[in-house]
Amino acid sequence: MRRVAITGVGAVTPVGNDAGSMWDALVAGRSGVEVIRSFDASAFPVNIGAEVKDFDPAAAMSAKEVRRSSADVHFGVAAAMEAARDADLVVDEPSRVGVVIGSVMGGLAYTLRQQAILDERGWERVSPHWLPNTLVDTTTSHVATMLGARGLNYSTESACATGTHAIGEAAAAIGRGQADVILAGATESAMLPIILAGFCAMRALVDGRDDPAAASRPFDLTRSGFVMAEGAGVVVLEELDRARRRGARIYGEVVGYGASNDAYHVATPHPESIGVIEMMRDALSRSGMDPSEVDYINAHGTSTPYNDAAETLAIKTVFGAHAYRMAVSSNKSMFGHLFGAAGAVEAVATALTLHHGIIPPTINLHTPDPQCDLDYVPNAARTAEVRVGLSNSMGLGGHNACLIIRKLDE
Repeated sequence: MRRVAITGVGAVTPVGNDAGSMWDALVAGRSGVEVIRSFDASAFPVNIGAEVKDFDPAAAMSAKEVRRSSADVHFGVAAAMEAARDADLVVDEPSRVGVVIGSVMGGLAYTLRQQAILDERGWERVSPHWLPNTLVDTTTSHVATMLGARGLNYSTESACATGTHAIGEAAAAIGRGQADVILAGATESAMLPIILAGFCAMRALVDGRDDPAAASRPFDLTRSGFVMAEGAGVVVLEELDRARRRGARIYGEVVGYGASNDAYHVATPHPESIGVIEMMRDALSRSGMDPSEVDYINAHGTSTPYNDAAETLAIKTVFGAHAYRMAVSSNKSMFGHLFGAAGAVEAVATALTLHHGIIPPTINLHTPDPQCDLDYVPNAARTAEVRVGLSNSMGLGGHNACLIIRKLDE
């Protein structure tokens, strides 16, 4: 199998509209959670979220394409173009360059708008641009067209594991020789009344209206739910020798990818974390690494009572005594849960953790939970030599995926 490097990163998030500003916010422990601005949520039992702020899609796409597409496409294209610039990418062999960018909801907001037009004004007023610009894979088409990338092109969709699956599958495709370069990640724009209503009905969200910035508190004893968020993350994956020949900056090497399903319940984690355990063991086996070589885990860490306890149990089962020597932290404490895009943005953050030698904290962790007794890097970033990082994702439907990224020797 050929080796795969990360040579570019891009992000649009509630704490920054590019990877650099996102990273600065994560290191500073700055929350992006506020009262929802994009619609009136005052009648809901939860009125907070982590929204992308002050984002200008026209910086990444033409005004015409912006009008014809939805926010998930805008976020995904912006993150992908940033990653391509960061990698100094030149598409010299178009058939060897691919795009794999996933989403869960796709252009749901656009669909709802067109449904309202249909109901109020008739079918003749429905936009001819709606269908081709609302699919889950619309972002991949836009990115491929803008870059002239004619290689492998598709979208993943596996709930909150979508972005991690996209990067893992893309890395595997390069490893087996199907492509030389793939832009991989995920995008999500699901800050909508219907989505808020659904999660309120499930009682999955935290009511943090009194102090939105403190609402997401993974691994804390008082945690009571997650915070809805939106955004996108994309990495440029490149065959390692190709990257070295052109003198590319390398954030790290994707050395492991694991995937599984709990096969237990559509919404509740397996109480014994069997799927998550198998996923991490699968990734370690594929990487050829011993568990003791992992320095840091970027946890799924949603701030829900079941998820955080289940993930902690899985980590302790897989890593044994070494679990207490590793650092574990949750980016979601600061930017909430980006659904399908979560794993992709967290993969970007993990690559930057290796690159900068700084571990972002888990903020709002003040009351230890006896079930969650690992080193979660509470409340302040930590300078540390991180040579190997693992990024976890766990989604509705029991979908699980993780990546292992290793820092290369200079």
